[in-house]
Amino acid sequence: MLDNKTPPIMDAEYSLIPTPPKSDDEDDPTPLPIVFGKDGHLKEAVKSYQSPEPLNADEVSELREEFGWNEFVSKEPHFFCKLIGAFKDPLIMMLLASAVISIATQQYDDALSITVAVIIVTLVGFIQEYRSEKSLEALNNLVPPIAHCVRNGMKQDLLARELVPGDIVEIGLGDRVPADIRILQCSGLELDESSFTGETVPCQKQSEPVLACKGELSELTNIAFMGTLVCNGNGRGVVIGTGYNTQFGEIFTLMESEETPKTPLQKNMDKLGKHLSLISFFVIGIILLVGFLKGQPFQEMLTIGVSLAVAAIPEGLPIVVTVTLALGVIRMSKKKAIVRKLPSVETLGCVNVLCVDKTGTLTKNEMTVTEVTTSSDNDYKLSGTGYFESGQLFLNGQVLTRCPEDLAVLGKIGYLCNNSQITDREMFGNPTDGALLVLSKKLNLSIEETARLEELPFTHERKWMGVKCVSKSTNDNGIYYVKGATENVLKICSHMLVDGTLRALTLSDKDKILDRVAEKEDRGMRTLSLCYGGKMNSLVYVGNVGIVDPLRNEVPATIRDLHANSVTVKMITGDSKNIALSIGHSLNIHRDCDTALSGDMIDGMTSEQLADVINSVSVIYRSTPRHKMKVIKALQANGLIVAMTGDGVNDAVALKCADIGIAMGKGTDVCKEAAEMVLANDDMSAILEAVREGKNIFLNIKNFVRFQLSTSVSALMMIALTTFWNIPSPLNPMQILWINIIMDGPPAQSLGVEPIDSSLANSPPRPPKKQVVDRYMLIRVCLSAAVIISGTLWVYKNEMVDGQVTARDTTMTFTCFIFFDMFNALSCRSLTKSVLQINIFGNTTFLFAISASILSLFGLIYVPFLQTIFQTEALAFNDILTLICLSSTVLIVDECFKLFLRAIACVDDNKSNSEDAKSLIP
Repeated sequence: MLDNKTPPIMDAEYSLIPTPPKSDDEDDPTPLPIVFGKDGHLKEAVKSYQSPEPLNADEVSELREEFGWNEFVSKEPHFFCKLIGAFKDPLIMMLLASAVISIATQQYDDALSITVAVIIVTLVGFIQEYRSEKSLEALNNLVPPIAHCVRNGMKQDLLARELVPGDIVEIGLGDRVPADIRILQCSGLELDESSFTGETVPCQKQSEPVLACKGELSELTNIAFMGTLVCNGNGRGVVIGTGYNTQFGEIFTLMESEETPKTPLQKNMDKLGKHLSLISFFVIGIILLVGFLKGQPFQEMLTIGVSLAVAAIPEGLPIVVTVTLALGVIRMSKKKAIVRKLPSVETLGCVNVLCVDKTGTLTKNEMTVTEVTTSSDNDYKLSGTGYFESGQLFLNGQVLTRCPEDLAVLGKIGYLCNNSQITDREMFGNPTDGALLVLSKKLNLSIEETARLEELPFTHERKWMGVKCVSKSTNDNGIYYVKGATENVLKICSHMLVDGTLRALTLSDKDKILDRVAEKEDRGMRTLSLCYGGKMNSLVYVGNVGIVDPLRNEVPATIRDLHANSVTVKMITGDSKNIALSIGHSLNIHRDCDTALSGDMIDGMTSEQLADVINSVSVIYRSTPRHKMKVIKALQANGLIVAMTGDGVNDAVALKCADIGIAMGKGTDVCKEAAEMVLANDDMSAILEAVREGKNIFLNIKNFVRFQLSTSVSALMMIALTTFWNIPSPLNPMQILWINIIMDGPPAQSLGVEPIDSSLANSPPRPPKKQVVDRYMLIRVCLSAAVIISGTLWVYKNEMVDGQVTARDTTMTFTCFIFFDMFNALSCRSLTKSVLQINIFGNTTFLFAISASILSLFGLIYVPFLQTIFQTEALAFNDILTLICLSSTVLIVDECFKLFLRAIACVDDNKSNSEDAKSLIP
C-alpha cells in the first residue's frame, strides 16, 4: 500500500492547497513545474507548497462553492427557442400560409380552424421530441464514474462529480482519472493519453517536478489528465482542476458543437420515412392534379393536399424509435442492466453467443484463501469466506491456536506484496490481494513497519507482482517479496525454506510443487505461490495458497436459461486448464463432446483455422487479451453475434471488439468504458433479461410501424379514390390533421412500450439482417388499409344520400375512421397472438392512450366550440354503436390472418413457404 510520505507539490496559478508558502529566505528545493491555470491553459506555477492534508467537510463546501461540481453541463437551447423552432417545418409553414390566404379571402372560420390545428399538431410533435430528449438525458446518469478519494483522513469511494480542487485521489490499474491531478506518488504508473495526444503508447508518469516544458501535454509527466485511463501501476495525487478547468473541459466545449450520430435503427427508419414521403408526395401530387382538372376549388385542394402531406408523411418514426429504445434502456436499468449506448438495446435481441470471463462474472470475485501448502510440506486449512477476518486455522484436522513459523513467513509476504485495503469489511483493490490481506489478519501476525522502495507491477507476460521493502528499524538494502503464478515464480527461485532453514530448490522439488498446485486447481481453486529474497532471480520459495472464488448464486440457472434461448455460452479465462474445466463442467458450459483451447494453441492457429474449430470450443484457458479478441473475431467471422462479459483491464479489448460488451458493476473503469452494457449489481441473470428486452423492442417497433403505415395508407388512398371518382372529400383538412395527431401520437408510442411477451422466454435470437418491414407486414398493412377504406367509404356513401356533404356526413365518416384506427391499434399489440391471448391490462400506457384518443374524439363531436373548428355535429348513441360494430371488422380480419399464420407455421416445419410465417412467431 502507498505510504503517507509525499514529495513537495507545486500549486497551480490559483491557490488551492491551504498551506502557507515558504519564506523568502528559504531556497526553493525543486524547480517550478508546469500545471494548469484556472483558465484551462498551461501556465507556470508561481507558488510552492508542501504535501497537502486531506480536506474536511467545511473545506470541501467552500471549494465547491468557488469551483462548482466536477461535471459538464450541455448548453441546450432554451425551451421556448426549441418550441418556436418546431414551427419552422416546411409543411407547417405551408399550412400557415394557407391560413393567411383564408384571411385574405375573408374565410375566417377556415383560417381559425387551420391555425388551431397547426398549433395542436406542432405541440404534439414537440412534446414527443422533448420527451425523447429527456429520456436520453436520463441515460447519462445511469453509470456515474467513481473516484477513490481521501477525506477526513479516511479512504472512501465518491462520485467523481463531488471532487473539488485539493482532494487527494488514488488511482490504480483500470481506473479512469476523475479530474486533473498533480501526481504526488506513483509506482509504475502508465496512462493512456491517446484521447489527448494521439499517441497509442502509454505515457509513463512520475511524481517529480517537470524541469522544462514547451507546452506539450505529453511533456507533463507529473500530471494525470481527466478522462485518461490507467494502463499500469498505481498512484496518488492532489486534484488541481475540475470540470471546465481541465484539459478535458476544452475538448467538451468543442464536443458541444457536434451533433450526436443517429443509431442504425434510426437511420433505417429515416430511410423508410424518405421512401414513404416520396410515395406520399407522388400520390398527393396526383390527387391535386386530378382535383384541379375536375374543377375543384384551388384553395380547398391546396389545403387538403398540405394536410394530407402532414398526415401521411411519417415524420414521427425516428422520434418514436428513439423513445422506444430509451424507455427500453430505462426499464432495463431498473433491473440493474445499464445500457450505455442506445443502439445496443436492439442488437441485444440478436446475440447468439455469450463469451464469459470466469472471475467476477461467473464467480463472486470475493477471493478467500482456504488452503495453504508451505515449502515445509505442511497443508493448512482455514475457515471463513469473503473479506471477513474471522476464521480458524487447521493442520491435519486439528485447530491451531497460534501461527506456525513457516505459515507466518508466507503471511508476511502476502501482507507486504499487496495494494489492497479493507475498511469496514469492504475491500478496495484487487480481490486476490484482498484474500492475502485477510489471510494475514486471520493469522494475527505482528509485522514490523516497513517502507516500500519499489514496486514491480503484475504483467500478463511475467504473471507475478513484486515489491521491495526496507524495515524502518534497520538500514538494510531491502528485500523483495513476490507473488504470482507458480510456474513463473519457480523460474525466479533458487532456494526454498524448509523448517526454518534454506536449501537449494531442485527439479524434483519443482515437479512436486507443480503437482500439488495442479491437485488444487483440479478442485477448482486458483493458486498463487509466494517467495522472497534480497536478489531477483535468486529468491526463496515459501509456499502456495489455494484460493476459492465461489460461484454466484444466480449463475447456474442463468446458464440453463441462456441455453434454452439458443444462446451458446463459452468461457474465456486466464486460469489454468484444470480450473477452467472444473468450473465449465459444474455449470454445463463444457460437455464431453466439446473441446478446450489454450492461449498457446490459439497462437499456433491462423484466423481461418480458429474460425473452423471455434464453434465446438466451449472453454478457452490461459488466455490473454489478444486471445480473447481472436476468439471473438473468429466467432464473428462465422456470422455470429457475440456478447462478451468482463470486469478487468484485460477484458477491455475484448469488450470493445464484441458486438455487445458487458461490464460488471464492480469492474474497472476501463472495462465499463469499453462496454455497451454494465451490470450494476453484477447479477448475470440481467443479461438474459436484456436479451429478451432486445427481442421485445424490435417486435414493438414492428408493431407501431405497422400501425402507422396502415393508417397513412388508408388516409391517402381514401382521399385519392374520392378525388378520382369526382366526389367531395369525406374529410376536411382539420379532420385530416387530427387523424395525424391520433396516428403519430399516444397510441403509436404506447405500442412501443408493450411489455415483454412471455413467449420470448425461450425464443431463438433474431436474425441480425431481419428488416422491420418485410413482405408479410406489407400484406397485413394493405389488408388492414383495404378494410378501413372500404368501411369508411361505405359509411360516407350511405350518409351522403342527396349528393351534398353535410356536417353529419363528415362526422360519421371521421368518427368511423378513428374507431377503425383504435381497433387497428389493438390488433397491432401482437404480431401473432390473438387479443384473447394477450393480457389486455398488461400495457396500461396503451389503455390510457386509447381512452384519451376516444375522449378527445367525443370532445370534437359534442363540444360546441370544437364542433365549429372541426365542422362536426353530435351523433346519437345508435350511430356510435353502429360505427363501433362496423370498425371492429379490421380487428376480426387481422385475427383471422394471425390464425392463418399460426396454422401454416405449424402444418409442416420443412416447407420453405412457412419460414417467413414462423419467423414472425416469437
